[in-house]
Amino acid sequence: MFFRWTTVIALLLALLVPGLPAQAQKAGGTLRGQLGDTPPSPSLHEEITASVVVPFMAVFNNLVIYDQSVARNTFESIRPELATGWTVSDDGLTVRFDLRQGVKWHDGRPFTAADVRCTFDLLMDKGEVKLRRNPRGVWFENVEKVTTDGDFQVTFHLKRPQPSLLAFLAAGWTAIYPCHVPPAQMRRHPIGTGPFKFVELKSNERVKLEKNRDYWKPGRPWLDAVEYSIIPNRATRMLAFTAGRADMTFPTDVTVPLLRDTMKASPTAQCTLRPVNVSYNLIVNRDQPPFDDARVRTALALTLDRKSFIAITSEGQDVIGGAMLPPPAGVWGVDAAALRDLPGYGDDVEAAREKGRALMREAGYGPDKRLKMKVSTRNAASYRDFAVILIDHLRHIYIDGELEMIDSAVYFNRLYQKNYTLVLNATGSSLDDPDQHFVENYGCGAPRNFNGYCNAELTALMDAQSRERDTEKRRAVVREIERKLAADVVRPIISQAVAAACLQPQVKGLTMMVNSVYNGWRLEDVWLDR
Repeated sequence: MFFRWTTVIALLLALLVPGLPAQAQKAGGTLRGQLGDTPPSPSLHEEITASVVVPFMAVFNNLVIYDQSVARNTFESIRPELATGWTVSDDGLTVRFDLRQGVKWHDGRPFTAADVRCTFDLLMDKGEVKLRRNPRGVWFENVEKVTTDGDFQVTFHLKRPQPSLLAFLAAGWTAIYPCHVPPAQMRRHPIGTGPFKFVELKSNERVKLEKNRDYWKPGRPWLDAVEYSIIPNRATRMLAFTAGRADMTFPTDVTVPLLRDTMKASPTAQCTLRPVNVSYNLIVNRDQPPFDDARVRTALALTLDRKSFIAITSEGQDVIGGAMLPPPAGVWGVDAAALRDLPGYGDDVEAAREKGRALMREAGYGPDKRLKMKVSTRNAASYRDFAVILIDHLRHIYIDGELEMIDSAVYFNRLYQKNYTLVLNATGSSLDDPDQHFVENYGCGAPRNFNGYCNAELTALMDAQSRERDTEKRRAVVREIERKLAADVVRPIISQAVAAACLQPQVKGLTMMVNSVYNGWRLEDVWLDR
């Protein structure tokens, strides 16, 4: 029970007692982090992997931001950043921000409201300047336009009320870009207003940032520099950390089995085991055989033994639930009990598999006519582990799976192109919010809706929860959406991942967030006690 109780204790400490006695901060030093692969580019608005937002969030600022000292992202933890405050109209259709004055871009140019307008025109695909790809453009489809009133006031005009707009604006991805720097340059040498300046990105070597000595927040940052070593092999990364050559691990690197070894090798390390709002899930090509047949899709859900998955991969620590992160770490999700009557969530796995076999026989398969298919996944350790277990589960419903491992460099392009039959995938949620998760992954035409699922009833429910201002009424609609997704076998969720991030004892002022790995990397309050 050691890891279970350390998880609970760490969570309670983070949520309930953030005001522990502070030490006197020390200025200077280089924080040394780790990455598992080379970031595709430093352009936050064009990328989707944590390997981009973790190193480069510190280069930028947002209008508003989740409090970097609060572990659980909620509406109550949203704070002003480049904005000094905001006002929402009575009808919920306009949100006006007053902006901070005296802020400079890293190249010395002044920040103004025009930069905010340009950023959101870019995300809303307005004007001649375009992003190479725009994975979070769907976040702002409800924004009709962004207008400025002088240099230090900006207004968002909405098509309908949307309480989650502030959550979108507070996400680590929602950086404000400068009007005067084109997207092509932001992919090579980004210019921000944040606490650190971009220095270099060397493929397969490192990412380096240096202190912004003209930062608008007096006394920040404490660090002189931040450097991330790019080390593809996880075992090598762990050895580098335990040998003291890194101050922190990648935030999702330390699995439950690795945590034991890491704490044994580095007993003074500060490791936080927590949900990371990343789900392991199945993406099925519903437009091609065999998954164009609803019976085969349902059989797929019925053969899953979720408890077996998490017992093997996380020693029982991963969390079973729906598409969104369940409580207590999650704000909006439902637990397994709310889905128990739906395919694959019952306690009697063998009975469920017998129902699955019956459906497969109706579809023309059986012990003498087994279905052969490729089970594709990203060539990464955690993905492979789940895929191997999945192949074993498929055998129980007459499916013989062949593992296909896809290099990270081409993995997402394969998904975008629907060049697959069945994929074992991991989906990270930037926000613990229904608007982000449902619209981005299940909305009609959304880039990350990889299997192309489009349902008018679901769309109506997503719109209903998005405009609902009453939290409990919104929660009820979210529950209905969760049940519909599970019943329709849209993107079967195996589990919500639990993982640890480890810090050397000299790292101070860095809070590991419990419901997102994407929003806590501004690093302006981090310091080194050495």
